[in-house]
Amino acid sequence: MADGADDPSVHWVEPRLRAILPLDGFHLSRSLRKVIVADRFRVTTDTAFADMVALCAEPADDRPTTWINPVIRASYDRLFRLGHAHSVECWRDGALVGGLYGVTLGRAFFGESMVSRARDASKVALAHLVARLIAGGWKLLDCQFLTPHLASLGAIEIRQADYLARLYSVLAGGDGSAAVGAETGAGTDVAGVSVPSPPFVAGDWGALDALGAAAAGAERWTGSPPGYVIAQLLTKTS
Repeated sequence: MADGADDPSVHWVEPRLRAILPLDGFHLSRSLRKVIVADRFRVTTDTAFADMVALCAEPADDRPTTWINPVIRASYDRLFRLGHAHSVECWRDGALVGGLYGVTLGRAFFGESMVSRARDASKVALAHLVARLIAGGWKLLDCQFLTPHLASLGAIEIRQADYLARLYSVLAGGDGSAAVGAETGAGTDVAGVSVPSPPFVAGDWGALDALGAAAAGAERWTGSPPGYVIAQLLTKTS
């Protein structure tokens, strides 16, 4: 993180309490379900990654400064070009009005930032992300810091040691339920947990697109599937 948009330095932060969103615990309220099923937003993935980062970096009434500086923008852009970063975009009337982006490692997705310039846009983006992670075999969604907004959608806060145990379990091919001190693979021991070595089992970012194609009866599919497919996935796992 940077102290501001013009700060040339980057600070590394490791919270003692970490926010995660259990993929089987997404809170799909009736009102949000209606918004998703009605397809009030056109949702895409990896279509406007740089624009999404820029939108997240824009000042807002509740956030006049940003932690996203040019160094961070360039780093995420490089990760995106390498296939290690992804974005979910929400559009209305041709304008980008919300979404999120994050970084992947194995079957763990690390949410970096989310933004909403229209009501429910960030909620819809997160719902589409969770559905995509479920369909693709991901096991961990890291939200970094808990906020009331994330808590309302099912995010929880866990201790750093528990987070590391879950992360290393996932990287070693497990389901993220490893207890602290459990053996999860070969590597350097950190906080009582054995750190797995690469290569890691990767999640399938495009698996949800196959479901969209099947639902539409098409051989190919572009963009995120219809809202009812998203709602069905979230309902089955929540």
